[in-house]
Amino acid sequence: MPTPTDLGWESCAAVERDPQCVSGAWVFRGTRIPVAALFENLEDGVSLVEFIDLFPGVSLEQVRLVLEHAAGSAAAALR
Repeated sequence: MPTPTDLGWESCAAVERDPQCVSGAWVFRGTRIPVAALFENLEDGVSLVEFIDLFPGVSLEQVRLVLEHAAGSAAAALR
């Protein structure tokens, strides 16, 4: 199963990566919040609403796009 860092994030408009920012990790566009933080928090049982409250720079729309992208990429990898 692919990990969150292996999901071809280049095609997801909600994220960006800069080698000079957050060690080159994929982050939510316009923030320094790593995409991995979403998956780590969900794994720990944090709801989407709680995540948005914890990371106010991230919008619910960005989270939706990231989750849709991850689901699509994971499904494609399993084919």
